[in-house]
Amino acid sequence: MSWDAYDEARERRETLKAELERRRKKGEVFEPLVAPRGTGHLVRNFWGKAWCRHLESYQDYESRLPRGRSYLRQGHVYNLVIDPGSVSAQVAGSSLYDVQVTVRALAEPDWSDLQAACAGQVGSLLDLLAGKLGDGVLRVVSDPDRGLFPKPGEIRFSCNCPDWADLCKHAAAVLYGVAVKFDTDPALFFRLRGVDPMEIISKGAQTALVSPPAGDPGLEDADLGALFGIELADPASGEIGGQTGEEKAGGATRGRAESENPRGTAD
Repeated sequence: MSWDAYDEARERRETLKAELERRRKKGEVFEPLVAPRGTGHLVRNFWGKAWCRHLESYQDYESRLPRGRSYLRQGHVYNLVIDPGSVSAQVAGSSLYDVQVTVRALAEPDWSDLQAACAGQVGSLLDLLAGKLGDGVLRVVSDPDRGLFPKPGEIRFSCNCPDWADLCKHAAAVLYGVAVKFDTDPALFFRLRGVDPMEIISKGAQTALVSPPAGDPGLEDADLGALFGIELADPASGEIGGQTGEEKAGGATRGRAESENPRGTAD
């Protein structure tokens, strides 16, 4: 870097610092998004990594993403907020720029298909958010065409910088900032996509209640009731397991007494 370029860069930094200070004095808040510096991993957990891999798989983004990652590591991203279908942030460059990323909501038919494909394969919400998923579920959610991650045509960028490119380095920094947010709070991924992760879990529970796993004839109503902590009603009689609650309780008491005292003698 020449001395002229170095002086120009230093002057821009000083100008930006003065602008931030002026706006803070006016009551504006600038919360930097802290990301790992250096060449180590930017993210460590499943949803953050999967988000980055998905974006980096598209050639349209590859020329701008490295610069954006550098901006993020240098602490230039402020006030990043993730809402359903949108991300907003401010990024420090030659000036302070306002960035908006809009993500089209996941289509209802695609979400329904995805729930059906994952039904019964996700153990809990904690497993889902932690990315502890079987190979089948991973293939479904990561599918580039029908999975959970948005395609380039479903993402729009807005930045008031003078860069003519659709994806400028400031918007690229925000995309990587989103990954850092996912790394600390994976539920934000589902918030951005506008879907409820519990629907995947509940779909699995409904499937298990209606259709016990094939090859396990011993998993009957009583077992399912114990598994899910509920009592299953007989659809025809409205009774629990073919008995009223009172009869069922009485039968359980008699059965226990008989097993403890098979000859019927007094204790």
